[in-house]
Amino acid sequence: MPVVALNGINLSYHVEGDGDLVVMVMGTGSPGRVWHAHQVPALRAAGFRVATMDNRGIPPTDECASGMTIDDLVGDTAALIESLGGRAHVVGTSLGARVAQELALARPDLVGKAVLLATAGRNDPVQTALSQGERALHDQGITLPGRYFAAVNAVLNLSPATLGDPVGVRDWLDVFEFTGSGYGKGVRAQHDLDEYDSRLDAYRRITVPCLVVGFADDRVLPAYLAREVAEAIPGARYEEVADAGHFGFLEQPAAVNRLMVDFLTS
Repeated sequence: MPVVALNGINLSYHVEGDGDLVVMVMGTGSPGRVWHAHQVPALRAAGFRVATMDNRGIPPTDECASGMTIDDLVGDTAALIESLGGRAHVVGTSLGARVAQELALARPDLVGKAVLLATAGRNDPVQTALSQGERALHDQGITLPGRYFAAVNAVLNLSPATLGDPVGVRDWLDVFEFTGSGYGKGVRAQHDLDEYDSRLDAYRRITVPCLVVGFADDRVLPAYLAREVAEAIPGARYEEVADAGHFGFLEQPAAVNRLMVDFLTS
């Protein structure tokens, strides 16, 4: 993946395919390569050129451990789009969806359409408490036992349908245990973005065509928060995917990819 100087930082990104450009923005703590399991192949098969990126905070992009704002991430995404041709569809999940929303509001000239997965326009009390707890564990140097950390992440991020599959859920537990509860200073800085004032009123000024996708079993950002975003954005379309938790784009990739590709090609 090339690393280029954009928007005052060194940004790592990857581009493949031909056609209209789609830029994909990942959520808190995750690298851009997560998109490559399911979404990038689907978009390439649909005739798109696809760019994924490691948000600031995720090496080899600069960690920016001293802190960052959502506007910084919006600026990074805008700079990447400009460097790749000046206009793109944007797909984001969780924190990445917030970046896409703010980009659509601030720079509609750069965004063709936006797909917003597992998103929100305001703080939810449970999500805020979870974020505060994660920051406290990090700041106090507490590392959770690997298998317990894996189980907590599975319960928080996966659908009961996934948890009910004894073979598949073991694979998820192994992945979560391998990643572990510790993370670097850049991801710690990303977690400071989790608390913010409601942006729903501001989103009423978005003019970019938007598809908002909620995941029915999302415990981190419940689907009603995504629905609120769709209701705020004029003309936005809302869809909800069943048997999907916060990682619904990985749990139900066929359903998510169908919605995404249909919207971007319509």
